[in-house]
Amino acid sequence: MRRATLLTVAAAAALAATVMSSCADEPTAPREEQLDPVLVAEGKEIFRFDTFGDEKYWTDTLRMHEVVQAAVSPRAALGVGLKVDVDALPQGVRDAIAAGDVDLDDPAVTVTLLKLNAVIGVRGQVESVGGRDTLVRLGVTCALCHSTADDSFAPGIGRRLDGWPNLDLNPGAIVALSPAVAAETKAVLNSWGAGKYDPRINFDGQNTPLVLPPVYGLLGVDKETFTAEGPVSYWNAYVAVTQMHGQGNFSDPRLGVNIVQEPDLVTPKLPALRAYQLSLQKPAPPPGSYDVAAAERGRTVFRGDGGCATCHAGNTFTDVNSGRLHAPEETGMDPAYAARTTQKKYRTTPLRALWQHAPYFHDGSAATLADVVEHYDRVRALHLTAQQKQDLVQYLKSI
Repeated sequence: MRRATLLTVAAAAALAATVMSSCADEPTAPREEQLDPVLVAEGKEIFRFDTFGDEKYWTDTLRMHEVVQAAVSPRAALGVGLKVDVDALPQGVRDAIAAGDVDLDDPAVTVTLLKLNAVIGVRGQVESVGGRDTLVRLGVTCALCHSTADDSFAPGIGRRLDGWPNLDLNPGAIVALSPAVAAETKAVLNSWGAGKYDPRINFDGQNTPLVLPPVYGLLGVDKETFTAEGPVSYWNAYVAVTQMHGQGNFSDPRLGVNIVQEPDLVTPKLPALRAYQLSLQKPAPPPGSYDVAAAERGRTVFRGDGGCATCHAGNTFTDVNSGRLHAPEETGMDPAYAARTTQKKYRTTPLRALWQHAPYFHDGSAATLADVVEHYDRVRALHLTAQQKQDLVQYLKSI
């Protein structure tokens, strides 16, 4: 397996992943923190637009600029889950798209979108070569995997939704387009599917892709990473340096990793990036998306017969603030990914906006919240009635 395979973005595949993944016995109080609005604003720009110098990988190693220039039309880009920020499009371009006057099968149009900085999470440097707009450099940002569009203009085109996982994105298929990736690696990358990414594959060659997680609603959670190896800035540094291949420093003796690059384009930006990510609020469930009365009954199940609140404790819906981690067998989780990490265990996931980011569990093995409830009813021997299960699903939709 090639060391340089797939690099996604700042919170890319393990920042807060699954739903209902562990158990504990004491609620914990949320950590209080006041965020500096100046730092938040700075972090917003970093999250959306900073590549940390990763063009050296996406351009010089993967040669993705050549692939995009020659073969990636807007229709193809949307087909692998890339999103377009409608607010970055001039009104004339919007009108032309709406009128059907833009050839969505022409890669040159993709280059134009990159020139307008309209492709969410992708930065392109476009220069005139021989009188033709030519993509000469390409990089990615945190927003590639952890922002999407609201489809308000057209499918895949709309206003940015920062912190929402782009579950339409197929990062494996995107990187597999590179002529620099070996055939056997391409087969693995193409096996992941939309919304999944493996953040360890370039270290150990194993393959247990994770569902891309949301990065909203994390204020007050001490360990934002999926296996609690560190807080959000730890994971931002890990992904920016070892996955995006940005130019910066990352060291973790537990992993045997010590990367030092000068100048360091990552570390000085971590405080602002963290502030912006922690400022992102979970989206409210759409009106009418759940039964209010049933949700109230389900809340009682959650706190009582379901036993959920012993794991997903307090306002943060997690016991990780108390330092608790849990072996996969406690809740019937697949142990394969945990076995590849320094902790060998999972943290309890802080539940938030569950209506928005199916499928559930770190590997996407639960397609719906009903599947989640059935899993825990079986594994934890809860013996819930059919009505209790239905009510619990409605409550989970309301969180």
